[in-house]
Order: sequence, then structure tokens, then C-alpha cells
Amino acid sequence: MHDLIIIGGGPAGLTAALYAGRSRMDTLLIEKMSLGGRILMSEMIENYPGFPGGILTTELISRMEKQARELGVRIESDEVLGLDCEKKTVKTSSRLHEARVIIIASGARARKLNVPGEEKYTGRGVSYCATCDAPFYKEKNVVIVGGGNAVAEEAIYLNRFASSVNIVHRRQDLRASMILQEKMQQEKKINFILNNVVTEIKGSQKVEAVRIRDLLTGKERDFSCDGVFIYIGYEPETTFLKGILKMDEAGFIITDEVMATSVEGVFACGDCRKKSLYQVINACGDGAVAADSAYKFIAAKG
Repeated sequence: MHDLIIIGGGPAGLTAALYAGRSRMDTLLIEKMSLGGRILMSEMIENYPGFPGGILTTELISRMEKQARELGVRIESDEVLGLDCEKKTVKTSSRLHEARVIIIASGARARKLNVPGEEKYTGRGVSYCATCDAPFYKEKNVVIVGGGNAVAEEAIYLNRFASSVNIVHRRQDLRASMILQEKMQQEKKINFILNNVVTEIKGSQKVEAVRIRDLLTGKERDFSCDGVFIYIGYEPETTFLKGILKMDEAGFIITDEVMATSVEGVFACGDCRKKSLYQVINACGDGAVAADSAYKFIAAKG
């Protein structure tokens, strides 16, 4: 029996682990993949307070992990298959765990375009992680789909390797922060194909082109490329919670201001919960609040 089980080891989960450890709660953190979650898709975090010039994502996560472990938090690599929120039991691929309180910090995954060719060429030219795959596209032409901060960050990173980086976005204006847009505009190899959408990904053994449609004229054309990087948003990793917790239509967990979910003793934090901003800084804030709420919940129960 643990005091607390945290599901997910991204910034929110690791921060919750840090605060739980400082409160001397017996804490187990379960992460099915690598600690860090989807921010590992970015090489550098430039907007985290206290690090002028930015900090390598891997270094930031390593520091968070070290802090949690030094406070006695157990971290296990395993996949959560389901949980009983009333009994506070968590079923993983290897065993059944029990706790007094549960914090869900399961994060989010990249949303797919769902166009012909996307599944077929995933791993053969279709990618959702420039940091992972950019070196494969040295001196090649790539397309990035989307218009937010992730697109801008990855375009700037891909620019080091590719011969051209072509951003396809459905609107006239990008959603990325102005400082990132300014950085992109300074790069001669970064091009913009606005008011367009990708309707198909084409090739033989690997990606060779994308089919794009101009939303103003309706005309379609093939655009030659060697790789397609997709950044059109994220979907919460909450399918294992369907029918258990209250969620919105997209599957994001609904919480109150202290991160409490619809089930007593179950809290949620980070990118898996419904909120207005999805950034490392407020994921960490979520994690701190969730851990504090967990501690107060246990203290109140005696």
C-alpha cells in the first residue's frame, strides 16, 4: 500500500513526485515510456523561467528525475492497463498496485491528420518528432504541417539539416508566438504554404510527395518532398479512463482548481486535463497543486 501513485512521468508527474517526496509520502511513479513525455520531442526548452538561453530538454528532465529519486520516490517503467478509482488500485502489465490517492499525469499524444498514406508511411517519411528524426533528412526537402509553437520550434531545428523546410498551414496566419515567427522568417530555407491543407501523402516505398489543396481556390497539386512532420495538436492519453472519470468530448479530464477529478481521492495534472494553455511551466504548476491536494486529502482522512 502506497500513499500515492502517480501515473505518468512528464513534467507534471515528476513535479508531483517532487512535492510528494518533500511531503514524505510513500510515492510510486509509473511511466510506460521514457521520463519526460512529449516534451522530449523538442530539443530545447527556451521559455522555462531561470534558464536564459534555454536548457536542453533531456537535462531538465534528468534534473527533475534526480530530485524525485533523492526524496525516495520509486519510479517504475510499466504500462497502466486500468484502474479502480474507488478502491484506488492500479493495474499494470506486470502487477496490481494499491494506494490511498492517485494522481493521473498521463499526458497527451500527437494528433494525426487521418489522410490517405499517413499510416502507410509512418516511419518511412512520416514523423511526429523532428528531434528524433531530423538527421535522416540531411540535404532533403521536408514538409511540416501545422501552425503552432511546436511547428516553429521543429522548423528551426529541421533547418539545420534539410535543404528546405516547407510549412503547410490551413490559415493565413500562424499561431506560433511572434518571437518564434521572427526566428523562422530569418531563415532562408524555411518557406510558408498558407491557406493550404494536406489531403494525401504519396510515394512508393517511402514518402515522395504530399497532395495539397488551396483552400482559397480549391485547386490541388502534388508537392515533392522526402519527409512529412505533423504537428496539428494533441490528444490526451486517457483512453484507459473512459467511463471512469468525467472528461470532455476530446477526452481531456475535467478537474477543479485543486486538480480534483470527479472521483474523490483521484487528481489529474498536466496535458491530460482540460485547460487553456499546454506548456511545461503550467504542467509543473499543475503537478505541484495535485501533490499538495493529495497530501491534504490523506491528512484529512487521518
